[in-house]
Amino acid sequence: MDSLDEVTERLQTLRDLVRFGATTFNSRELFFGHGTDNAIDEAWALAVHVLRLPPAEAAEYLDARLTRREIEAIYSLYRERIETRKPAAYLTHEAWFAGLPFYVDERVLVPRSPIAELIGAGFSPWIDAASAGRVLDLCCGSGCIGIAAAHALPGTEVDLADIDPGALEVARINIERHGLGDRVRVVESDLFAGLTGRVYDLILCNPPYVGAEEYAALPAEYGHEPQQGLLSGEEGMDHPLAILASAARHLSPHGVLVLEVGASQPVLEAALPQLQATWIAFEHGGEGVAVVEREALLDLFPGAVAS
Repeated sequence: MDSLDEVTERLQTLRDLVRFGATTFNSRELFFGHGTDNAIDEAWALAVHVLRLPPAEAAEYLDARLTRREIEAIYSLYRERIETRKPAAYLTHEAWFAGLPFYVDERVLVPRSPIAELIGAGFSPWIDAASAGRVLDLCCGSGCIGIAAAHALPGTEVDLADIDPGALEVARINIERHGLGDRVRVVESDLFAGLTGRVYDLILCNPPYVGAEEYAALPAEYGHEPQQGLLSGEEGMDHPLAILASAARHLSPHGVLVLEVGASQPVLEAALPQLQATWIAFEHGGEGVAVVEREALLDLFPGAVAS
């Protein structure tokens, strides 16, 4: 990486710094996939954070000259990104999901689920947004999915459930940030174990679904995320299969489960070939999200009756 003196001598504008950052990130073969998918967007996110510019307006300042202190701060953050391989969201403690900002740190995964696209569509046509009363975000992490759903479905009450107390602390920060304390609450629960008797119209779940071999091969950036949020047994199916086996007893008669398993979709389909699910084709990228109706779950697991 060029020295700070070289950078401050040659680079002057925000455009200069973003170009420098992107070039340097690519030369060091960083991995992108935690909120951004390329070096330019990653360098941009870090620089805009340092300058405290509103993301929607920051492009107006691309050719603005930066002070030496600003250049030094951006350079320092770029260097930290390279040396630690931490995803940018952990350096800025902010990630955007479904058009909303969320606080994140290394107690939770960086938000990136394609379920955001379903939230934007109000989960049509699977639920009637006007009549949906209760929503569960299971394995909630930062709470981004459940909180975004609460924004999209203003008449609902939302439970954010996770086994990890640290993740729930982050979720509480985000509930407060979005002013949803009257409708959204956290529940410490190992999958459904702490939710006895609770029934929902919509269950949203982005659980751990990475197998052991796949996990061992992940880029270094993933090593900063909580392992228990990613790893799910040898084949990546321990959590998804347990969720599918129990979800029906927590769904209302017309309720649906939205379950993300990403690239593990073929493994799940091989494990449960009789599962009747709609696998979503996303317009903006992403894969492996199934919408499963309660009746389809009862066909596979007839013992899983509602509490």
